Amino acid sequence: MNRPPIINSKLPDVGTTIFTVMSELAAVEGALNLSQGFPDFDGPSALLERVQYYLTHGHNQYAPMMGVSTLRAAIAEKVLALYGCTLDPLEEVTVTSGATEALFCAIAAVVHPGDEVIVFDPAYDSYEPVVRLQGGVTRHVPMHPPDYRIDWDQVADLRNERTRLIITNTPHNPTGTVWEATDIAALRDIVVNRDIYLLADEVYEHIIFDGRQHESLCSDPELFARSFVVSSLGKTYHTTGWKIGYCCAPRNLTTEFRRIHQYVTFTSNTPVQLGLADFLHDHPEHHQELGGFYQAKRDLFCEFLKDSPFDVVPSAGSFFQLLGYEGFSNEKDTDLAVRLTKKAKIASIPVSPFYEIDPGHKVLRFCFAKDDETLYQGAEILCSL
Repeated sequence: MNRPPIINSKLPDVGTTIFTVMSELAAVEGALNLSQGFPDFDGPSALLERVQYYLTHGHNQYAPMMGVSTLRAAIAEKVLALYGCTLDPLEEVTVTSGATEALFCAIAAVVHPGDEVIVFDPAYDSYEPVVRLQGGVTRHVPMHPPDYRIDWDQVADLRNERTRLIITNTPHNPTGTVWEATDIAALRDIVVNRDIYLLADEVYEHIIFDGRQHESLCSDPELFARSFVVSSLGKTYHTTGWKIGYCCAPRNLTTEFRRIHQYVTFTSNTPVQLGLADFLHDHPEHHQELGGFYQAKRDLFCEFLKDSPFDVVPSAGSFFQLLGYEGFSNEKDTDLAVRLTKKAKIASIPVSPFYEIDPGHKVLRFCFAKDDETLYQGAEILCSL
């Protein structure tokens, strides 16, 4: 009998994502799952009604490759209203099957073998594998607690003639920090007169707190001219399972982006796109008020934790809260996360897997995109430790 071919893996050291590991462990252990970032409540009823309408009225075939026209137009309207950036919906907005697909297509569009890509650790874990699949090399700039700010001098030192892409993420997952205007200015200095593209992961763009503003690369014409800006309608509308994201980019970059996109998913769920288009156009108050909605949950969660053994620095954005445990345990974060899931029946995400080199920080990430009762239950467990 002939033996089957042996797979020569392109990613031999890549295992199952930490999000899947912790969510599966939570399910097995019957633990409260504050690990993976998804709400435990549903999207707006008016949005669900619009999707149901299109689902039952003959809109169940392929959508155009770049996304339905009404959704691309609604996205362009939003970007103009929020960031003053005028987009051509036909040539500069592409709907994708989740933001992760958009990130993949953007990286694949511009990274060639030998190119270098700068990321900021702790970095979302989908970036580097895609860079490696293109033959690129990832360069890591670590950020550290409590403020997790970027050392722009280090970025300047890493930058060279092989640097092809810088991946930014604000509001930041997993730390919950947000960029300031000084970061935009520093990035502009880094890329000026250089052949460096930018990929902005802005999926939590509307979830920002305490009067801060979102520093989108769409707001800066000089930076946007070299940028892919990615966001998530699933995050915005509490419907992560629909997997609808989008990418805004100048025409020349969108052309390259779509060359990849058409052979990855080609297109995304039609009735969902149509329903989202109606809701986005008719109910801008949803995304306008989303920061306040989640800030109330952040504040509630932090208030519940005031008597816990954890150090709590309120998140500046996203729907994640870091809890420092240096005064509680000397365990490695991955070990503590597993122990708490098994013994205390509460699941979190350790932060060290998002670093190239584990810095040994004593922090865990918890998701507060949950009903108030869920947050109370989680805090009750953590306060009892």
